[in-house]
Amino acid sequence: MGFVGIIIVFACVFGTFAAGGGSMGVILHAALGEMVIIGGAAFGAYVIANPMKIVKMGIKLSIKAMTSKGPQKPDYVELLQMLFQLFQLFRKEGPQGVEKHIEEPEKSELFKAYPGFMHNHHAVDFLCDTMKVTLSAELSPYDVDDLLDADIKGIHAEEHLAQHAVTAVAGGFPGLGIVAAVLGIVKTMGKLSEGTEVIGASVAHALVGTMLGVFCAYGLIEPTATKMAADIESEGRYLTCIKAALVALQRGAPPIVCIEYARRSIMPEERPSFAEIDKATKEIKKAA
Repeated sequence: MGFVGIIIVFACVFGTFAAGGGSMGVILHAALGEMVIIGGAAFGAYVIANPMKIVKMGIKLSIKAMTSKGPQKPDYVELLQMLFQLFQLFRKEGPQGVEKHIEEPEKSELFKAYPGFMHNHHAVDFLCDTMKVTLSAELSPYDVDDLLDADIKGIHAEEHLAQHAVTAVAGGFPGLGIVAAVLGIVKTMGKLSEGTEVIGASVAHALVGTMLGVFCAYGLIEPTATKMAADIESEGRYLTCIKAALVALQRGAPPIVCIEYARRSIMPEERPSFAEIDKATKEIKKAA
């Protein structure tokens, strides 16, 4: 949907401009030079303002915002299936039964059966590290709850810093567009003796800078930063689902009840129904 949104933005802005008799040649001719000024200055300011890890994370999350849709209902069904199977194994065989899976999750046949979960490295570490602690020390459900809350907060704190950094870049683009426009006007002042046609073209190029600064800020970069924030919250809800199951397990609830706690923590639009999860867990039992 990110790319669909970009197409809509470009089609509405530049399509209407061209349909109204505007010359796209002027825009294209000036855009490269103006974007080097605006984009280069914005990126330089971005590097000045942030540590390199935040710079890299901001770029990575921006690309992800355009290509990822976050966990959907099938992803949650898969997650609940995996948790049910893992908790069943723990109930039947005790700590020894799950230890080999949580110690080396990348080699676990159980986890490999659920690729959506395995591709989420935050979720894998979140689950496995918590189970290692709970199996090696006596913790109350309240301790586990606090521990997982702190983990979720820590995981997303850095990502939110990257998202705020990209938002700051969006805020700077209109001002840098004005800088590019002023430089264009300065160039125009040196062409006053060359006739109105040359002056008009030079002023048009200068105004393209202002337009690009505002357009990129509010049409591309700020929406991307907003999508980044939505993705971070979406990933947080995925971890919260795992947390609900782990806390219920620590209370001594049976696997099916742990899964129900996890299911109820999912937002209604993404939440699988009780019947869907009942069917999914029965399929696991038959396979076993």
